[in-house]
Parts: sequence; structure tokens; C-alpha cells
Amino acid sequence: MNIHYIANHLNELADSSDTGLRFDSLPITGEVDVLQVTIQTREELPIFVSITDDQILCIAYLWGEEEVRADTRSEMLEAMVEMNIPMPLSSFSKIDDKYVIFGALSVNSSLHDIEHELSVLSDNSLEVINEMADYLI
Repeated sequence: MNIHYIANHLNELADSSDTGLRFDSLPITGEVDVLQVTIQTREELPIFVSITDDQILCIAYLWGEEEVRADTRSEMLEAMVEMNIPMPLSSFSKIDDKYVIFGALSVNSSLHDIEHELSVLSDNSLEVINEMADYLI
């Protein structure tokens, strides 16, 4: 499986996705090929998909370190750690100065599984931003 195969599938779904969402996928060629997936009405939260030998990794960037209220940073980190387990199919991380939410799938996952992961990750991103609003500027 490669990102072009996933992109073609997502772009051809139109209204037939079981998730009820409409995907727009754009392959980005580089040192590591990445697929940028946007969901209609959620364009401000794209999901980036990359494939390695072992996994399909889906990442959504949430906010930058400069957007965190300094006086509540420790509380925010504690809340994120507590939220990690009950949040389905997603976990928190930090890439450079950006906080992210991510999910990983097997390279043997079906296209339906990938659709589901993208849907859940997008839903979780919206929920996290709402839950963490008090910690952000």
C-alpha cells in the first residue's frame, strides 16, 4: 500500500464513506512521501499520513508551544496524559514546538480501517482543542 493508492480511494469516496465524512487527499512528494488529508468542514485540521515498512502513521497538528498559556502549561500536560488512554485510537505527542495527536495502523490495514482512523483522529482533534481551550491563548 502507498499514499497514492490511499489518496485515490479517499478522493473517489464522495458520499459513499461509512464515516459520513468527505475527504480531500493531496499527496506531497519529498524525502518521505506524505498524504495531506482534509475533511470537508474541517479544513483547518488536516491530517498527514505517512507509510513506513511497519506502520501507517496519521498525525494532526493541534497548536504550537507559543499558543500555550505559560501559567497553565503543567496543568495542560497533566490533562493530556490523563486523556491519553480514554481517547480512542489516538495519542498525544510533540514534534519540535508543535503539539500533535496521532494514530498508527498496521501496513496491512484495509482502506476501510484507514477511513475509520482518519475519522476518529479528526473527531478527537476537535474534542481535544475544545477540552484544552482554557490552557491556550
